[in-house]
Amino acid sequence: MAKKAVLIGINYPGTKIELKGCVNDVHRMHKCLVDRYGFSEEDITVLIDTDDSYTQPTGKNIRNALSELITPAKSGDVLFVHYSGHGTRVPLEEGEEDETGFDECIVPCDMNPIPDDDFRELVDQVPPGCKITFVSDSCHSGGLIDGAKEHIGESTNKNRNQEPKAYFFELEIWNFFYSVLMKFLALCGIWRSQEEQDKIEITARYEVGKSRYLPMESFINVLKEKTGKDNIEIGKIRPALFDVFGEDASPKVKKFIKAMLTKLDQSGLVESGREIYRGGSSSGLVPDRGILLSGCQTDETSADVKKSGEAYGAFSNAIQMVLSEGGGEKDEITNRELVLRAREMLKEQGFTQRPGLYCNDRFVDAPFIC
Repeated sequence: MAKKAVLIGINYPGTKIELKGCVNDVHRMHKCLVDRYGFSEEDITVLIDTDDSYTQPTGKNIRNALSELITPAKSGDVLFVHYSGHGTRVPLEEGEEDETGFDECIVPCDMNPIPDDDFRELVDQVPPGCKITFVSDSCHSGGLIDGAKEHIGESTNKNRNQEPKAYFFELEIWNFFYSVLMKFLALCGIWRSQEEQDKIEITARYEVGKSRYLPMESFINVLKEKTGKDNIEIGKIRPALFDVFGEDASPKVKKFIKAMLTKLDQSGLVESGREIYRGGSSSGLVPDRGILLSGCQTDETSADVKKSGEAYGAFSNAIQMVLSEGGGEKDEITNRELVLRAREMLKEQGFTQRPGLYCNDRFVDAPFIC
């Protein structure tokens, strides 16, 4: 039985979106895999952007590392992936379907995003008798394996389209006036939101750098800076990504471009085009062998924090603390136990992010990693 891992930490040094704790998360997880789970150092691939002696975590390099992890895998092998870095959400194209309503993506150092559909395709390539565990300490990470069953979390929108549109319209109006009233009271110094109180409480114990959320506007601005291209717009992000990265772009981006060309050719294959760019959602024909432990829900952010001069991700730190409480190698902790205890720990520390667990039923109470 082989134990292999890919660890990805991206701090984006020298940019406006710089984080502080992601590379530290990777180093701590590396030590944990070797000391606690018996991984060999030569079987752990590390991609970080703060040291040129390591493979840089570009979109192409991350995809290659994940492919090299999965392709030679055999029954009985244990595969593990840890990602710490920015996450973002890309609105769906017309005709797409997704339980969360967005493409959740991780953001490599070159801004060549990897969406949830790509992770689904990777998971579907895992051979029988093998499993792969993903830990993603990034914003919007709850839906990072497209179509994975949610066991702990609040990310799917199964009931979103069942409510009357009038209800949402009225709710939006109420929320608008309520927000205006609360801001007015806050300006008068007679009211403070619970969120602001939570931030004050957290700041008293932690130096909160920023969340690991990358708004699409910020993503585009950094992409423009890195590429020198000014014609990148939110509504045309996928064609822009293909223009910048070409064959190194996400498979989903390339499928989307192919679908566009199919429609432009007016070949009558509109329905085929839709299936081309819909992505890699599991059809149920392939048993799901992926396990996702997410740092938060799809509509939440994950914190990048500092305490006593040490920077780290709040979720990554919670994992390490829970594992250390468990004792030595023989003290197994299940995926369910780890996520629930991390949730409780983050709540006690004042963080609002809620980790999640997404996997096949048989992995819920299986040991974390191995």
